[in-house]
Amino acid sequence: MQIGNIDSFMHLSQFTDINDFNNNIEQWMLDGKSSFTKSELVALKRLIRFSAKVAGVCSAKIGTIVSATHEKDGAGISRSTFKRMVIKAKNLGLLQTHETTRQNGSKSSNLYVFNRFCGQAEPSKVEKLDQPKTSIISKTNNQNNNKRNMDVPTEQKADTDTKKNQVLDASFTSEKVPMQFTNLVRNFYDDARIIEEHWKLVNISAYKNQVTEGITDTAIEAFKALVRKIKFNNVNNTYGFFYGILNKKFRKKYTIDLFNDVWEACC
Repeated sequence: MQIGNIDSFMHLSQFTDINDFNNNIEQWMLDGKSSFTKSELVALKRLIRFSAKVAGVCSAKIGTIVSATHEKDGAGISRSTFKRMVIKAKNLGLLQTHETTRQNGSKSSNLYVFNRFCGQAEPSKVEKLDQPKTSIISKTNNQNNNKRNMDVPTEQKADTDTKKNQVLDASFTSEKVPMQFTNLVRNFYDDARIIEEHWKLVNISAYKNQVTEGITDTAIEAFKALVRKIKFNNVNNTYGFFYGILNKKFRKKYTIDLFNDVWEACC
């Protein structure tokens, strides 16, 4: 791959825009932050900032990125630290690298391309709280499944289809989701997957807004606000609206907690 202007690598970006990129990075950090040392996190965050022009793609030289950590982060790193970070990020599936060459054929800097969060599932649009609990299977998957199942006995096909369409109720929700939150959401969505999707957004928003305490109580308040909004207004994307409510409430909580800490320190 020949090195060039960063815009020429736009086709390698896996994200719709910078917000989509940031949201995916937040999800990666929830799962993989503990894999990096403090200095490696400095390197990773600086690489992320260099990947903003074309969402998730960076063509900067290692020396440029390392220098920026000394000049702008106040916690400079070495080239070896940056390289260790890259290896860990690749092993996690967060990052991939591509070798580039100059016009004369000599090697140039690596191209860094961030991957979408591997555990991310696109949330389905849920427009009504009392909608039927049915699984939605794409036409493509249906066609592929039909081809694979041509020689399968009718009885076996019926049994397989029943298992695929089976919805796991709230009792199957992951233990990572607080019971108080599960008990509230199950009144409207008795579906383990939907409950876990909502809780995933809670974790992302809390991490983004640097909130570590009172998360469950705030999440419950946010979901109640979502229910009121849906009942009185038309909401096309409940996941997106819920995430917006969470960010607003967590920002407010962070500000109040910060003020209280400063007040206690002063008094």
